[in-house]
Amino acid sequence: MDILFSSVKELVSLAETQNKPISEIMIEQEMLITRRSREEIIAQMERNLTVMEQAVEQGLKGVQSTSGLTGGDAVLLQNYIASGKSLSGDLILDAVSKAVATNEVNAAMGMICATPTAGAAGIVPGTLFAVKNKLNPTREQMINYLFTSGAFGFVVANNASISGAAGGCQAETGSAASMAAAAIVEMAGGTPQQSAEAFSIVMKNMLGLVCDPVAGLVEVPCVKRNAMGAAKALVGADMALAGVVSRIPTDEVIDAMYRIGQTMPSALRETAKGGLAATPTGKALEAEIFGKDQSARDTVKS
Repeated sequence: MDILFSSVKELVSLAETQNKPISEIMIEQEMLITRRSREEIIAQMERNLTVMEQAVEQGLKGVQSTSGLTGGDAVLLQNYIASGKSLSGDLILDAVSKAVATNEVNAAMGMICATPTAGAAGIVPGTLFAVKNKLNPTREQMINYLFTSGAFGFVVANNASISGAAGGCQAETGSAASMAAAAIVEMAGGTPQQSAEAFSIVMKNMLGLVCDPVAGLVEVPCVKRNAMGAAKALVGADMALAGVVSRIPTDEVIDAMYRIGQTMPSALRETAKGGLAATPTGKALEAEIFGKDQSARDTVKS
């Protein structure tokens, strides 16, 4: 398969030498891989953006999952922002609430766009629609935000993992938060190298995060991990824009994430047999939701 880049180092080098944003390099990569036109690729990404926008809007109106484990927290956060009492700042909490909104829609069986997975689907759109109010991007710039996220996600997926079952939640919400940080930097006017630094800063702080869904459902603690991932993405982007750099190169950080995932016990990789899923309350919730129907539990976990 012909590709323009397979590492972040190659991605940044292409962007710098050709004086193009990372989003443009990713569009060209997609054209090369899929043999589709620029117009077709951008149209598909705009459809993805629309799905994300609708999920955020739906979640902010209030949704509830069938299990009853999640729902309504996005509304609580928006109400708290409106109270003027927030400590961490309206922008961060807005991103958090919109990330939560998206994942609550996912848990309620609504339509979302996996970025890079359904379990981590809130972070990229949550941050995007929060910084939209700060940076006032055009629709084209919002689409480019997704291409920038996708460029870094492409590297992770092809050199490490974006699967919780393979690498723990560091591979899902860790990748998503890092992808979002890189995209925020580009939208805010940062350099390709600063996008890479933001990715590294965030990923380094997600390393080792386990995947331990209670009752095998993508709800607890998944929704709140999207919330914290969105917050870390914004802070990581700010650090990179301020000039802070990662002492460990991005590709080495990605490789470290992969190797950590390989050494994780299976109980901490989406099997719902360890971590929070194995706590007394976690087990009680599983029993409450599924009762003694072992086949139903196994179906969900698979």
